[in-house]
Formats: sequence, structure tokens, C-alpha cells
Amino acid sequence: MLIDSHSHIYLEDFDDDLDEVIQRSKNAGVGKIILPNIDTGTIKRLLAVSKMYHGICYPLIGLHPTSVDAGYKKKLGEMEAWLEKEGFYGIGEVGIDLYWDKSCQKEQEDAFMYQLRIAKNKNLPVVIHVRNSFAEVYNILEKEQDGRLKGIFHCFTGNVSEAKKIIGLGFKLGVGGVVTFKNSNLREVLQQIDVCHLVLETDSPYLAPVPFRGKRNESAYLKLVADKVAEVYSLPPGEIARVTSGNVKSLFCL
Repeated sequence: MLIDSHSHIYLEDFDDDLDEVIQRSKNAGVGKIILPNIDTGTIKRLLAVSKMYHGICYPLIGLHPTSVDAGYKKKLGEMEAWLEKEGFYGIGEVGIDLYWDKSCQKEQEDAFMYQLRIAKNKNLPVVIHVRNSFAEVYNILEKEQDGRLKGIFHCFTGNVSEAKKIIGLGFKLGVGGVVTFKNSNLREVLQQIDVCHLVLETDSPYLAPVPFRGKRNESAYLKLVADKVAEVYSLPPGEIARVTSGNVKSLFCL
């Protein structure tokens, strides 16, 4: 069984055919889907989908770095209130994103640290978003890691040195559709990293693998990611599924 460790199928992109999306996922051998949150406005949708597909979809809660603004402390307070009354399997997705805008960098860093401490106090895994911010994220994690932090660097596209630093902190690397892109060097990086450090993801509806690149992504396409990773490691796809799904089960206590 494959597990999609990162999907946003609760978004409006899937309103018209969510049942079919779930069925296609099952048909492709994807048995479980982790749902990271984005903002306070997405929590109810995320929980509704998780309850509708109980035993398949597992909700996380967190404030995405691009959702951090001047009112981020209020948003974090709302999320903490939700965390007390609903069952969430992790904190995410959280992190730092300096690709679009650096004006809220300090707020993003503060929100990231705050949510890491929530994760430690609740003994929950963290799903981390990094974009143009590896050094900033790594420095904060290094300071906060006291043996209680665990989780995934979502959509890893970095170099071997960064991969080893992430692994050294006790985190897994999330590998998605980018591994299938012709111009990606991720395959060469993975050849120098043991498969035991990986989990698989789609990041649906974004980053669809080849041959669906540029179209809406969905969890069924995880099989294409798994097949490409199997090719990289010269291992059977079933072994890739066993190792990566085992990592997800262990992290999220599934």
C-alpha cells in the first residue's frame, strides 16, 4: 500500500469529483492520505473531508508560511483552540517561504518557532514547508531540536548536503512529482541518500508528475512517483511502497 504524505484534496479544486478522486486513489494502491492545513479558513473543509473519508484521510493543523500576516497571532490562537477539541495527527504545514515576499520574514520565523513548540508539547510530527529559506529553517530547527521534534521536509528538491543536514536532525525527505521532471536533479541527489529516509507525496492539486505536469494533481498519481523512485534505486515498486509507507505510519502513528 502507498501512502500520500501530503495532499490538499479538501480544496475547492476537488469539489466536483472528490469521490472519484478517492476511488482512483484506492484503485492505484494509495490507501491513506495525509492532509496538511493551510490557514484558519481551510480547517473546517479539511476536517469535513477527513470525517467523510475516515480511515483514509488524516488531518493536520498548522499555519502555512504564506498565510502568515500581521494578524498571525490571532490565527495561531484559533488553531490552538481547534487542536484542543479535534483529533489531529500532526502540525503542518509550517515553515518559511521567502520566494514571493520577504516582508513578513520575522513573523514567519516567529510563527514557525511557535508551532514547533506546540508540536513538541503535543508530541506530534511536523510537516515543514521550505522555499528559498533552507538556512533560516535549518537554523531554527537546530536550536529547537531537543530530541522531541520529528517530521517531514515536504517537497524536498535540495542538494545532497541539505538532505544530509535534514536527516541529521531526524527528519524524513518528502519526495513528490518533481522527481519525474526531466530537468530535475533530484534523482541524482537521491542516489546518494538511503531510501529509508524517504516518504512519498503528491502535494495535490499542485506539482503533478509527468505525464500530467501542469494539470491538477491527485493522490492516484503517487504511483507514478513511486515508480520513478523505484527506478532511481533499482528496487521493486513494492519495496518502495513498504519502506516509505512504513515511515509515514511510524511518524503519524497510523
